[in-house]
Amino acid sequence: MEVGNGYGIFDDTYAEWDDEETIAAIESALSEIGEVIRLEADIDFPTKLREAKPDIVFNFAEGFGGASRESHVPAFCEFWGIPYTGSDPLTLGVCLDKARTKETLTHHGIPTPEFQVVECPEQLSRTIELPVIVKPLHEGSSKGITQRSFCATWADVEAEVARVVERYNEPAIIERFLGGREFTAAVLGNDGDGQVLPIVELDFETLPADAHPIYGFEAKWVWDRPEKPLDIFHCPARCSPQLRHRIEEIAMAAYRTLRCRDWARIDIRCDGNEDPHILEVNPLPGVIPDPAANSCYPKAARAAGLSFDEVILTVLRAAAARYGLRVPD
Repeated sequence: MEVGNGYGIFDDTYAEWDDEETIAAIESALSEIGEVIRLEADIDFPTKLREAKPDIVFNFAEGFGGASRESHVPAFCEFWGIPYTGSDPLTLGVCLDKARTKETLTHHGIPTPEFQVVECPEQLSRTIELPVIVKPLHEGSSKGITQRSFCATWADVEAEVARVVERYNEPAIIERFLGGREFTAAVLGNDGDGQVLPIVELDFETLPADAHPIYGFEAKWVWDRPEKPLDIFHCPARCSPQLRHRIEEIAMAAYRTLRCRDWARIDIRCDGNEDPHILEVNPLPGVIPDPAANSCYPKAARAAGLSFDEVILTVLRAAAARYGLRVPD
């Protein structure tokens, strides 16, 4: 079997794409079942894909740019009739638009914090209860989310909306801040064998004393350093069976409602009554192979007894099963 290793590697300040260590680790896992063909998701990707014609593409590429960038690689795979792992272009596009995701969840009765989308401060309705979080509408990896994103006054909201719109040239989403605990649910598999891996909890007590309890740019890239990592993730999460069941329930509901496939990471936060709400759904989850690194999906997998290689191959086999492909043992 020939497997295309679809990846994106760029020099990006906010590390939205993948580094060589991750690319090589995924390639090593895939090599257990066949020949691996590297397919960098650059401007020449469509030609390289057509010429290589792998049996299946393991997709973890963020794409080339724009609000639908994560849809590019799977769209070209579909154009050339090549099977691929993960969600389809529509799901990837919807999930990268935070508002469309939340509208879909709300329509299906899945709890998510109240929100508004604006293109300038003058459009603010001021109906959402403060404090709020202000984010770029179409970014991932906490891009654009900093300590300034936590806003307790409308003057702060106006200033942050103006900054986000100018910096990222896209609308801002204003979301009611929930003051409860935050969790991440890693989902693996599809209907029939899909499962929520052990839940990860974020411990904001590990942040500096004057920091707002959010997992933004500073927590990911400034305060969490290789030489002094933050002990911010606890897995399995220390929560009651009732809360665990509810988190798993809404995570799987979001996964199915948005038609995610093979795997996804779902961020969840509780309100003051410990009722969980969906913050975001990431159908293209990051996976850093180093166990010492703070990477939610691999941490959840290890707690379930799965190695990095086993996660990658489970995703590949789940995708292959959808296409009726046989993967060598």
